[in-house]
Amino acid sequence: MVSVPNFSDNLWRLAAPLEGLLLFMPPQITPTILLLATALGSIVSSANGQRLPTRPATTHPAATARTAGRLTGSVTNGATGEAIAYATVAVLTEAGTPVNGGVCGANGQFVLPGILPGTYILRVSFLGYQDLTRLGVVVPEGGTVNLGILPLTAVARRLGEVVVTAEKPLVEERVDRTVYHAENDQTTRGGDATDVLKRVPLLSVDLEGNVSLRGSQNIRVLLNNKPSTIMANSIADGLRQLPADQIKAVEVITSPSAKYDAEGSGGIINIVTKSPTLRGGQLSLDGSGGTRSGTLNLNGDYRTGKMGFALGGFGRAGYNTPGSFDNAQLTTNPATGQQTQSTQAAATRQQQLFGRYTLGWDYDLDAHNSLAASLAYGTRNATTYQDALATSTTALALGSTATSVRNVTTTDESGTVDASLSYTHAYEVAQRELSVLALFSRNDRTYNFANDTYAASAVDVTGQAGNDNPSANQEVTAQVDYQTPTGKNQLLEIGAKDIQRTVQSDYRYYGQLARTQADNSFRYDQNVAAGYVAYAVALPKNFTLKPGMRYEYASIAADYGSGPVGDIPSYGVLVPSLNLLHKLANGNALRLAYNRRIQRPSLPFLNPNLQAANPLVQTLGNPLLHPEYTHNYELGYSTLLKQANLNFSAFVRTTTGSIQSVRTPLGAASYPGAVLVTYQNIGQERAYGGSAFAGLNIGQKFSVNGGVDAYYLVLRNNVTAPNYAARNAGLVVAGRLYGSYALPKGWGLQVFGFYRGQQVQLQGSQSSFAVYSFSLKHDLAQKKASLGFGAENFFSPRNTVRSEFASPLLTQSSRAVQHLTSFKVYFSYRIGKLTAEPRPHKNLQNNDLKLDENGGGSQGSGSTPDATRPAPPATAPAPTDSTSGVAPRLVPAGGPPAPALPPSLAPAPPTPTTMPRKSRPLPVGPPSPGTASPGGSAPAGSPGGRP
Repeated sequence: MVSVPNFSDNLWRLAAPLEGLLLFMPPQITPTILLLATALGSIVSSANGQRLPTRPATTHPAATARTAGRLTGSVTNGATGEAIAYATVAVLTEAGTPVNGGVCGANGQFVLPGILPGTYILRVSFLGYQDLTRLGVVVPEGGTVNLGILPLTAVARRLGEVVVTAEKPLVEERVDRTVYHAENDQTTRGGDATDVLKRVPLLSVDLEGNVSLRGSQNIRVLLNNKPSTIMANSIADGLRQLPADQIKAVEVITSPSAKYDAEGSGGIINIVTKSPTLRGGQLSLDGSGGTRSGTLNLNGDYRTGKMGFALGGFGRAGYNTPGSFDNAQLTTNPATGQQTQSTQAAATRQQQLFGRYTLGWDYDLDAHNSLAASLAYGTRNATTYQDALATSTTALALGSTATSVRNVTTTDESGTVDASLSYTHAYEVAQRELSVLALFSRNDRTYNFANDTYAASAVDVTGQAGNDNPSANQEVTAQVDYQTPTGKNQLLEIGAKDIQRTVQSDYRYYGQLARTQADNSFRYDQNVAAGYVAYAVALPKNFTLKPGMRYEYASIAADYGSGPVGDIPSYGVLVPSLNLLHKLANGNALRLAYNRRIQRPSLPFLNPNLQAANPLVQTLGNPLLHPEYTHNYELGYSTLLKQANLNFSAFVRTTTGSIQSVRTPLGAASYPGAVLVTYQNIGQERAYGGSAFAGLNIGQKFSVNGGVDAYYLVLRNNVTAPNYAARNAGLVVAGRLYGSYALPKGWGLQVFGFYRGQQVQLQGSQSSFAVYSFSLKHDLAQKKASLGFGAENFFSPRNTVRSEFASPLLTQSSRAVQHLTSFKVYFSYRIGKLTAEPRPHKNLQNNDLKLDENGGGSQGSGSTPDATRPAPPATAPAPTDSTSGVAPRLVPAGGPPAPALPPSLAPAPPTPTTMPRKSRPLPVGPPSPGTASPGGSAPAGSPGGRP
């Protein structure tokens, strides 16, 4: 162990387990991590001497006259004596009216403050156990009653059917992220992930499926908190391989902690897929058919004892997608000043076939150790046609015109394999955990285009021409994470990771292109070694602080088949993050966040293969590109106004070394009027903006959600040459609105609309567009089956997007028309029964975002919304799941195995998404925070990124 003289006593307690972790780190990282840990150790020492205030409880109005008391106790398994985490504790009057309640912490302990003096009934319940009722519980004025150990008796319950008696909100605002509960939205049935992301606040999806977050397309997309090379070449193409019906939630993380890779300067999008929670077996079949696409999904899961399996298959076909394209451009030769005018027009169509097949397995070795493995294969086969592409090119000085007509066929085929294995060990000490992850991901892609010129004014340009470009993108990742409490209301997290990426691209030309381009190959190897340390502490006056530091070192080697590319230096980057949360006395929340991020160039930007499906607009990658660097600042505020949940945020984003396209007229005799597009690190971006979101539930049947995003974007390329210098600025606005209404007899109605305003680009703009949809669903056979009807853009059969570009050497105006009107019917059917039995669980289960800035998490963690209020009485509690924050929160009583975490650090517990039909009273009264992280076995962080 390296000796660090000033290391704090708290951190020295970690010496034994951390020594093994440091062995995984490369020499460049180990001194940095020790230095960061030393600095944080001093913070730990200073914070240990402070007595942290507890959160003031919200009491019943009558408590102003009499001093309220409180109840404490511990819930255990009556047979084994083990604590039962997250059991529900309800306090009722002798007449049976709920007055208070909450959820136990991970150690089974609870504290219920704010109870008026009197005699009550206490009821304890948990899925898979008999309810425990204690009568005649007397609470004295201002006193504390310790109920001691409350044992529950395990019992298996066979569910004839699974009925969800209450729903999570469609959109949930948390301290560091926005969570969209996609499983509640029926308007995406029969679609893919791009249809889901259009509905998520802060996100914008164009008609080609490209996703941006607050105006930035430099985002990181994860699947269940793991990367996949399915997104390596194109996020839009990868998203089309994910069925909307299998997406449980989408998390938009605007302020990632140090646990996350530095990749993704705009933020992180985590897509959480559905997974089984109860025991037993179940098989579901669903599909859709319509005027534009059809889908078929088959999913099954089985869980018994300590082991669980999940198997899924998805297929989607896209058809009948006609459109049109036209383009007009004027180029100026920079050497001669000669101008050339060109026009193009063609009819377009597309055929697509997607599939994704998954297999999951998990096994609880014992109460403290678990294994999880997954295997997935995704396939894509897309063919795009430009029929009768007519091109006319005129040299203005000479007055001569050349014409041609061709058919263009572009094929894009890919197959992706994702395999992962994770191990998690939870120690006896609460919040102490070690996790290890191994991940393999490979994407094989073939992108070909063929031009068949069958008519031309020059005979020598007729015939076939094209390009074949098979490529592969592979990532191998190893990762270790460790966390432990270091004192009261403090948590230290540390980890290391190594990512090895290999990109291979082979390209061959034929026909007219072979006259000017030589066949070649390209290989790009990148190794990223990383280490991080994060520290969370509760400060006085309801402040919570979480600083973090991450260091990544990337080494790169690249070469052509004919020789080296050039000198690409290795580089290291230090990525700090800071989140400060302040809980106000009225339950509202204020958050301030800062983080630094990077964006590495992906294969489309690096690939030196010339893409010339359209000879007038040719694209060539640049292997010498460097990463972009971004600073993000964010201020957020959330509150409740009567029945409405409101969230506001403001942000500033600055990017240096931005990768920008450079358009240069070729001036070549073989391609008169053609433009070559390549990329350079010459840009600088600044964005200033904000967002507002409101969610409103009116009664039990109607809900409406809506939001607006707006930002002012300033772009420039820092080029001094007058012909190439560029600057542009403008305001961009986007908004969405969603509504649902529950009709009688199992019918439900949902509507959705999205609008994206004009986009600002460095040397031009893109026009606005809008999409909307409607869905009507009917549940059948006691909700085992459903049948529905959906329609999209039924009042506007065509959607036209115009793009404008202007510079001293090039002016361009293009128009793309798509026919988006569609109608579809969809169905689903489920067979099998589930059993609610107590599953052996660890004292603590980690997840990628356990203990994030608000205590929430991804991959499963839940957290309480930023602004909370006591829930109204109901017949049954709303079940929560891996992304829910609906459950009431509760502070555990004293004496846990390790210090409990403060409200803003501890996530709420996960509970199954289904529950027995037996009704239970919903605990009401002042919500109080839970104390431990929820389940989830995937280690922290997110390996991967654009190579």
